[in-house]
Amino acid sequence: MTETRFDALCIGNAICDVFAHVEEDFLLQENLIKGSMRLIDTEEAVRLFEKMGQTVRVSGGSAGNTAAGIASLGGTPAYFGKVAEDELGDSYSHDMNGTGVYFNTPRLREWKPTARSMILITPDGERTMNTYLGACTEFGPSDVDEDVVAASAVTYMEGYLWDPEEAKKAFLKAAEVAHLNGRKVALTLSDSFCVDRYRSEFLSLISDKVVDLLFANEHELKALYQTGDIDTAIAAAKESGALTALTLGSEGAMAISPEETVKVSAQNVENVVDLTGAGDLFASGFLFGLARDYKLSDAAELGCLCAANVISHVGARPERPLKNIAAQGGFDV
Repeated sequence: MTETRFDALCIGNAICDVFAHVEEDFLLQENLIKGSMRLIDTEEAVRLFEKMGQTVRVSGGSAGNTAAGIASLGGTPAYFGKVAEDELGDSYSHDMNGTGVYFNTPRLREWKPTARSMILITPDGERTMNTYLGACTEFGPSDVDEDVVAASAVTYMEGYLWDPEEAKKAFLKAAEVAHLNGRKVALTLSDSFCVDRYRSEFLSLISDKVVDLLFANEHELKALYQTGDIDTAIAAAKESGALTALTLGSEGAMAISPEETVKVSAQNVENVVDLTGAGDLFASGFLFGLARDYKLSDAAELGCLCAANVISHVGARPERPLKNIAAQGGFDV
């Protein structure tokens, strides 16, 4: 087996979050509904971006956030995601590599700009989101660096990769390479709507042992097993043969395997500021724990610690090194 170089390889949609503070009148002029989220095309993305004025740019995307969290813990993550050869692509690449994430996916050279979520913040703190998927939807099998997959303890992929056909092929290629090299493959369900679109295929990935580790929240797991009862969903997860990492919000988290089921409590958070990224950062802690041979309960506890940290401030990336916070919490990082 190839020597382990990376704790985890995270694969997903490379989206640059672009924040701007605007007045209420700006939303009126643009005919935007405050607090909404809409998908936009290339022309609208370019036009709106030019009108936003001063911006703050942060590399985003679910799997990208998870990779950044692993790096903040002192781990060695890699990331695959497609950006374009443009200004935002430069920012994304700089941010990811600057946080300690190995990111070297070939860039898209023409036709579609880098994906962006343009987030307009009004004086009352409300966020109005305009999302353009752009270059990230062009990720495909040729972007899968087999050497990186082979050197990663776990390959972790977003459920959203099941939307574009080429990304689906890339997912399956990466999974095959991982297993050929004795590595594990993880899937995060992304959201319950994604589950509704691809339920039978996701279930087949688990039953066919393409996926060894499943990440889900309560709503997603119930959607996957088509039940309104979480205990029924947990029982189905236990019988699936895969390891399931289940987040339960303020109730903590569970790790469910055919051999054991463990539950851990949520970390106390005095002031919940922004829930964005909680699931992504839970995955950071859990994946790091698995790569470092933690017990399941300890991996889940570290996941909860990382999630608690990110919801205590605005944004989906750690503001302080998680390695220090974890060490203070008694974890061997």
